[in-house]
Amino acid sequence: MTDLRHYDVITSPVITEKSTLISDQNQVVFNVARTATKPQIKAAVEALFGVKVKAVNTHVRKGKVKRFRGTIGRQSDVKKAIVTLVDGESVDVTTGL
Repeated sequence: MTDLRHYDVITSPVITEKSTLISDQNQVVFNVARTATKPQIKAAVEALFGVKVKAVNTHVRKGKVKRFRGTIGRQSDVKKAIVTLVDGESVDVTTGL
C-alpha cells in the first residue's frame, strides 16, 4: 500500500513539448509541492509508479506579474522536479495516478 503523503508531494505531471523531448533520455517532469525535498520526491515516484530513480533535479519557477482588466495580479511560484530514471524503466504520465 502506498503512503498517502506521496500524493501530497507530487502535484501533477508536466506535459509540454520540452518535457516530451527529454523523455527520450529517461527523464520525467513533475510539478511538486514547494516544501518537497529531493529524497521525498524520489521516494514518492518510486512508490507511486514502481520504478527506480537515478537522480532528481529541482528548480523553482518564480511567479510572474500579470494584468487582468487593469488589475495587477501575481501568479504563484511553481516547483518542478526533473526525475531521471534508471535505464530500462519508463513512466506513462498520460494515464494519471
